[in-house]
Amino acid sequence: MTPHGARADEDAEDLDVEEVLALVKNSNGSHLSDPAARGGTDGARASHQPDPSARPDTRHRATPWPEARALAERAGRHATRAARRAPVSVPLDTALGLTLAAPLDALTDLPSFDTSAMDGWAVCGPAPWHVRDEGVLAGHAAPVSLTDGEAVRIATGARIPPDTTAVLRSEHGRTDAQGRLHATRDVVPGQDIRPRGQECRTGDQLLAAGTLVTPAVLGLAAAAGYDTVTAVPRARVEVLVLGDELLTQGLPRDGLIRDALGPMLPPWLRALGAEVSAVRRIRDDADALHEAVTTCDADVILTTGGTAAGPVDHVHPTLRRIGAELLVDGVTVRPGHPMLLARTTETQHLVGLPGNPLAAVSGLLTLAEPLLRILAARPAPEPYTLPLRDAVHGHPHDTRLVPVVLRGDEAVPLHYNGPAMLRGIAAADALAVVTPGGARPGQEAELLDLPWASGGIGVCFT
Repeated sequence: MTPHGARADEDAEDLDVEEVLALVKNSNGSHLSDPAARGGTDGARASHQPDPSARPDTRHRATPWPEARALAERAGRHATRAARRAPVSVPLDTALGLTLAAPLDALTDLPSFDTSAMDGWAVCGPAPWHVRDEGVLAGHAAPVSLTDGEAVRIATGARIPPDTTAVLRSEHGRTDAQGRLHATRDVVPGQDIRPRGQECRTGDQLLAAGTLVTPAVLGLAAAAGYDTVTAVPRARVEVLVLGDELLTQGLPRDGLIRDALGPMLPPWLRALGAEVSAVRRIRDDADALHEAVTTCDADVILTTGGTAAGPVDHVHPTLRRIGAELLVDGVTVRPGHPMLLARTTETQHLVGLPGNPLAAVSGLLTLAEPLLRILAARPAPEPYTLPLRDAVHGHPHDTRLVPVVLRGDEAVPLHYNGPAMLRGIAAADALAVVTPGGARPGQEAELLDLPWASGGIGVCFT
């Protein structure tokens, strides 16, 4: 397998969203290691059997945490170029979380006609006004023109009658004994009228390519007349949950434990913009894992467990067997040190997560999130820091990722943050990046937001 640092000079520059969307045809990166052994240079996997004498390269060093994230982004750029995935037309009701692959241009003026901004009366000329019997409601045909001294009841969003001077709000008008309408304050021409084209004119660019589709974007697209949007397709991820010791229901028993990652990872991956094509449970068997990997056509394979060097840790041998290119083999981060990232074909990657739940979360945010973000052409989140309220014990050499809740302008570290624990992360808003050596109270720490962070859920394990 190729050492993780062999591609450190590839794609060193950042690409903006338009370049990612361009799906560059030619890549300047090297091909997979030993193409002949992999059945040619077209990215097909090898069929050769593993060399019994092969051993992992014990001389490699784990990748520093920031470099590992950068390598994952670089891998996403390589795959984007190689795959040349075409943008897709997506109905609005399924477009949430995608990235626009084309600008969203206004198909009509907004509003498309003069409308009332308030309930009240459309008035013409100076007061007092004679009020027509009929009213003007939203969604109805164009009303008859007003003449000086006339008014008509009007609802919010209704079309303004021609020759209207202004809209008088309901609370700003009164009628006298003769039924004539008077204003209780000055009337300014044009008040409370939304003129046609106030928000945009036909052809105006509303949103640029590269914009993340949020609920508000869906609303704007619908208002502008769109039924579909042109978007970057979701990366397809297949999750392989490895282990003979995992139960899918009931209480732990007889040395067996509940599978926490099977339920947790798919929705987390969807929040990162991916489509989860399957979740498969694979027993601790080298041939079963080999078959699962070589028959998978997803863009990303995500495995859980099996990344260390134990007797049933089959991920490394499987990667050697198929001639994969190992980009990251271990990261100097706690928890999650034995995570890995490999290129299995020119357009497919495998992210190996540790089996312990919080260690798997660490691997997910370290390697899977940057890779999937680039594949989805999502903009990178703006980095930010907050002071830590309490001291955090650090590792002498490795970065630590510690669950925190956000309280005002501070990040509060949570207890229950061991590699096998989920109690802390279940209450967290973010993970604090604690540099080697630890952090003192008040020290600034970089934060990685969780996709559903909402300022805390009222549970604090401190």
